[in-house]
Amino acid sequence: MLHRGHQSTDGTDGGELTVPMAWLYAEYIADELLRTGDLMPPTSFEFRAGRDALALTVFLSDTDGELSGIRVVTQLEMWLSLTAYDQPWQEWVRERLAELTAEAAASGRPSPDLDLAAAAWRWLEETELLAPDLDAVPGGAGVTGEDDGPKVWTPAWRLGLPLGHLAIHLF
Repeated sequence: MLHRGHQSTDGTDGGELTVPMAWLYAEYIADELLRTGDLMPPTSFEFRAGRDALALTVFLSDTDGELSGIRVVTQLEMWLSLTAYDQPWQEWVRERLAELTAEAAASGRPSPDLDLAAAAWRWLEETELLAPDLDAVPGGAGVTGEDDGPKVWTPAWRLGLPLGHLAIHLF
């Protein structure tokens, strides 16, 4: 028998598989937004960074635990606000994950959704991608094209977050 992640209401384990539906739905929404934007190949690490950053935003912004009933169009403005350049997104992610982890520990029930969200955050924090240096001086000497400019190792979330933000705008 399959249960639907944190939405299971019987509170028993019984050795049954708990399906992380909230996380999978958040990941699906993020994937669709990025594919619709057609910003990069879905097989790239940059796409994964954008998908994971967006999925975290979608999952962690669901404060009522009703993600499966969410209407994407009504949430776009909130997601745009959360992913905006001037917002402390990474701090918000850390705080929300800590809150949800504490709630899960207090309830004594495991949360496969939260486990997947935490794994996505670890990947976004620990993985670095070689990307154009967005802080480099524009029009630097000898730079002829985007691929020729200076590159730096950047945490995946720093690349994925603006990509996710742009994908929301393009939706």
